[in-house]
Amino acid sequence: MSQNIRQAAVAGMFYPSAPGELASTISALFQTAAAESGADKSLCPKAIIAPHAGYIYSGPTAAMAYQCLQACHKQYNKVVLLGPSHRVAVNGLALSSADTYQTPLGVIPLDIDTIKALATYDFASINDLAHRDEHSLEVHLPFLQSTLDEFSLVPIVVGEINPENIAKILDRFENEPHTLIVISTDLSHFHEYNEARQRDQNTSTAILNYDYNAIGYHDACGRNPVNGALYWAQQHHHPIKLIDIRNSGDTAGDKDRVVGYAAYHIYN
Repeated sequence: MSQNIRQAAVAGMFYPSAPGELASTISALFQTAAAESGADKSLCPKAIIAPHAGYIYSGPTAAMAYQCLQACHKQYNKVVLLGPSHRVAVNGLALSSADTYQTPLGVIPLDIDTIKALATYDFASINDLAHRDEHSLEVHLPFLQSTLDEFSLVPIVVGEINPENIAKILDRFENEPHTLIVISTDLSHFHEYNEARQRDQNTSTAILNYDYNAIGYHDACGRNPVNGALYWAQQHHHPIKLIDIRNSGDTAGDKDRVVGYAAYHIYN
């Protein structure tokens, strides 16, 4: 029986399309992150918030978020990945009917049973068009493939939805110790460097204070999945830790119009 494969859409644009080059790029990002980080990499998070821009821009921050998985790789066998929709208008949550997601590093099986269960919620439905060209989920996958052992994936494109309903979804995985939740977001877009730093610092403070009402679309393109995760984390008293914050002016862009990136861990 032929498989329904969601093909990589942004390989060669957001990250290298050649498997060897992609693997070496991620390895180099992890080496730099290890040198920069003073964080305790032995702590295994329940959830990760990480950016989704091109690797030359947000790769250093993403590597800071994911390097803990090098020590925690045996902990997880399922990843629930939520990111915003950039190309298709989505009401609620868009699920995938694919059997696998593909990147240059190989294919990842989807957790079909979990996806069927999520599709029973009235704010969730199968919407393959929302997944087809969406980069906010795809760019995380090579980092996960480079660190975790075998795992299944639950990819969710997030549209217009309130935080309480996202929290209902995350509650399903609260007592699954081998499930990692990943929330995909960048921060402010296209402000001057110093203004962006101040805006992003304010957003970061809101995240660390579970203040989901303070985060708007101009603060974080993934504000809906972020705010849902904050609502869920607050309900369960999960601590949140800032891992890294910077912007494209610190990495590969000029300082006139920058995009902000940050990484956080949420712990049980």
